[in-house]
Amino acid sequence: MKSIIQKLIQLRNPNFKFDEALNSLALVQFIWIQIGYICRGLKVLFLLRKPKGMMLGKGVSFFNSSKIKWGKFLRLGNQVYVSALSKNGIHFGDNVSIGAFSRVIVCTSLNDIGDKIVIGSNVGIGEFAYLGGAGGLKIGDECIVGQYLSCHPENHNYEKTSIAIRHQGVSRKGIDIGKNCWIGSKVTILDGVKIGAGSIIAAGSIVTKSFNENSIIGGVPAKLLKTRPNE
Repeated sequence: MKSIIQKLIQLRNPNFKFDEALNSLALVQFIWIQIGYICRGLKVLFLLRKPKGMMLGKGVSFFNSSKIKWGKFLRLGNQVYVSALSKNGIHFGDNVSIGAFSRVIVCTSLNDIGDKIVIGSNVGIGEFAYLGGAGGLKIGDECIVGQYLSCHPENHNYEKTSIAIRHQGVSRKGIDIGKNCWIGSKVTILDGVKIGAGSIIAAGSIVTKSFNENSIIGGVPAKLLKTRPNE
């Protein structure tokens, strides 16, 4: 049975192999949980959409689902909320995994709807992420992300002291994260930031400016620590 399940999982992750120390009870529990995810994924049939192997945790919900597109084997953990109130929607590539209690929200404003969120293929994002997309958010292929990632591609205008900040509107530049990045837990990325491909962001960093590819960055605010060698 273990070999059969392993081959099924390899359809989503070709490099996957069960650890030899995995006990039978844990494997049975794992299979039972996955069956639940797959069954809940079938609910998108009621939206006249193809699941494409989608796996949904408990309490997953969608808003404006007609503007949400997904590739094969999308996995959303328990209580994930995806809202595509936007101009250009949300697109998930193949083999995307979003951890439990995360929020993928382009915009919440009905009078100034946001741009889009694009998440590439083979991207894994940990629990409790907040992915905003008002000014546009792009995460490239093969990125791995720890828990509590927070992306905010929008800023409030505040120049006029005679007017409440909430009435001064917003500015939007967007966030672009290149492919094959490793982002540690509790990282915050602010509007206008571009992260080059192959970069690493240390846990707890607040990223306020852009960095070139293969950068290793960290701190509050984040700064360049060193550059990965090209090999």
